[in-house]
Amino acid sequence: MACSFSIRLAAAVMLLPLFASSGAMAAQNFSGDYSVTYLGLPIARAAIKSTYEKSNYSISGAVTSAGLGRIFDDTKGTLRATGKIMNEGPVSHSFRAEYVSAKKPSLVDIRFANGTVVSTQVKPAPKKRGKDWVALQEAHLRAAIDPIASTMVRADSIDHVCGRTVKMYDGEIRADLKLSRVSMGTVSVKGYKGPTVTCRMNFQPVSGYRKGKKSLNYLKDRSRIMVTFAPVGQTGIYAPIRATIGTQIGTITISASRFEASK
Repeated sequence: MACSFSIRLAAAVMLLPLFASSGAMAAQNFSGDYSVTYLGLPIARAAIKSTYEKSNYSISGAVTSAGLGRIFDDTKGTLRATGKIMNEGPVSHSFRAEYVSAKKPSLVDIRFANGTVVSTQVKPAPKKRGKDWVALQEAHLRAAIDPIASTMVRADSIDHVCGRTVKMYDGEIRADLKLSRVSMGTVSVKGYKGPTVTCRMNFQPVSGYRKGKKSLNYLKDRSRIMVTFAPVGQTGIYAPIRATIGTQIGTITISASRFEASK
């Protein structure tokens, strides 16, 4: 499960930077390319498309294993998320991930209403939980957002991006992602050149997990999850452009190589 969290967070980071770069009324479309590496070796890539119109957004992408990742676990999948940008931040409407790994199909479909999770569909169905399982409570699903929206921040300035807690729900686990500022910097990729802020993302499980799981404890107590945010035009939205996730087997790096306007 902790590994699943790392993979979903990586996919979410690859999807997020593609928001429209102005507040124009007409719909704007963007596309981009992203890569995931492990110890410098490619393990996955993504091709992304997004549409932003007024305060509504729709993001979709295709993620495939590559290089070393294809040797050990040939995976292909698609993700789609929709929602609305409010003053306090993103509000999820829907999230759907479909993927095939080791020839086994999987599905996660989450629906929201007024900021609350109202339905979750997971295939294959989860196994029977033991006494060490921390069950989801109804209160935990209020004001929760999906994995893609959980890595997007609305702030008055780049100085105010960090210093907040995000309630993430990925269809199984509900976790608090606590952001604290590490450094300021700059970045240059095709489509964006300018200032960034790097936050450390502390992972704190709330419910939907098994107590004592070593990989989960590693993410909670020892992992360094660093996310670099960049401003998205004049929208007041800040989105990841690079991230590193420490796991028990090494560090996973996600980075954008291109994002640009498209028809």
